[in-house]
Amino acid sequence: MFCSGAGMGRDLGFGADVLDRLDTRLICVDRPGVGASDPAPGRTLNDWAADVDALAAQLGLSGFGVVGFSNGGPFALACAALGGADAVAVVSGTDELAHPRFTGLLDPDVLALVRHAATDPDGFEDAFTGTDADTMWRVVMETASEIDRALYADPLFERPYRRALAEGFTQGGAGYARDLVLAFRRWTFDPGEITVPVDLWYGGRDTSAVHSPDHGAGLAEIIPTARRHLLPQAGAALPWTHAEEILAALARRSRP
Repeated sequence: MFCSGAGMGRDLGFGADVLDRLDTRLICVDRPGVGASDPAPGRTLNDWAADVDALAAQLGLSGFGVVGFSNGGPFALACAALGGADAVAVVSGTDELAHPRFTGLLDPDVLALVRHAATDPDGFEDAFTGTDADTMWRVVMETASEIDRALYADPLFERPYRRALAEGFTQGGAGYARDLVLAFRRWTFDPGEITVPVDLWYGGRDTSAVHSPDHGAGLAEIIPTARRHLLPQAGAALPWTHAEEILAALARRSRP
């Protein structure tokens, strides 16, 4: 199961050229209110884990792994902590930014957003409901590192990426806004209680202020089953630059 990044519809997957070789099926899942998925006002991270389990049961899956990219990271970890996932990969994932360990590490603007989400979650959510696909694209390009911008601006990538954003915001920005408030507040599960294998993938040249400030180092200490992969010369776009390594490791850890 693929939990995509902020505002992204399920149209953009990754690893199409290696899936057959790895005997792997990638299922891209829209979160509520995003893309074609019905809204679920007031939903939580716990609800997402239950949604994924229900989808897996409906599809008749006997086991599955979960990949969470960027803002999909907390949702993937919820599946590890609360759901039936056999293994999880967090790729350039948003960390628990509201955790006290990050107070001195966050960009001041991000710290202000975290405090806003903590003290006025409804107001925070309302503030981002007006976001659209074009705004999201500009934010991504303005905050990406040079190595990531080069990929995103390549017409072969830009077209499907922007198409996925347009798909993600089909119903407006409410689904994106709900995702954001869930990621920016304290999580509703304890990563330290995760018992399934977790791979944490980060690029050393990932400059996003809303991913993990320490490139997953703290998560690797907190999650007892975690393995951290830090790729010094890579950026944030790891699903599209290192798909085979990510999927192969997930397949090994999620199959008996």
